[in-house]
Amino acid sequence: MNRGEYLKKIIEEKGYNIMSLSRESGVPYTTIRSMIERDLTNASIDNVIKICRVLGISVEALSKAGMVPEKVDSNIKPAISLPLYGSIAAGALSTVEPVIKNNVEYIPIPRNMLGKYASCKNLFALKVNGESMNKVIPNGSYVVCKPIEIEELKEDDIVIFSHDNEYSMKRFRRDEENRLLIFSPESTDRKYHDIVIPYDTTNDLKVYAKVIWYAVTLD
Repeated sequence: MNRGEYLKKIIEEKGYNIMSLSRESGVPYTTIRSMIERDLTNASIDNVIKICRVLGISVEALSKAGMVPEKVDSNIKPAISLPLYGSIAAGALSTVEPVIKNNVEYIPIPRNMLGKYASCKNLFALKVNGESMNKVIPNGSYVVCKPIEIEELKEDDIVIFSHDNEYSMKRFRRDEENRLLIFSPESTDRKYHDIVIPYDTTNDLKVYAKVIWYAVTLD
């Protein structure tokens, strides 16, 4: 039984059909049908989480369905639990919610959705709170981040950074001619503007991580 068949079986066992599950979870009917027919291939984690919550099952249980134990390294789990460190403002700079280590929530992410980053250490998740990156990462999406140093920044990376002790998420680019670091929004709302930092005033700039994966819900 593959994951699509398993999902269909659980839907029926829980007394739902695709239409009623769609209404309850907020995931479109066509999306759920596609998830079943395509064995969850390319399904967004946001949609998977919504469906699993309604059905009362874990994301890990769904990701394990249909796997053949003999062909899987027993040391590699199909899902990884990442700490969910509150929310990050994708719009105006906003202080990140304080995190108390004992109260950190963990979110399961199937390893096969992380591609080449599946074995990376120290990954963490954030929930986007803001509209300034909504062309690529809608408000309310989950992002998975990989810690990096400022020297590792590459053109077009989407990064989590702080300036003047406040945090944000933007697209990075470098203006070598004018010696500027530029953090740009990608939004349908024109009120958002670039954050421009001259090379000689980067003392208050800290780069924490780059976004390596994000879950987008398609309506």
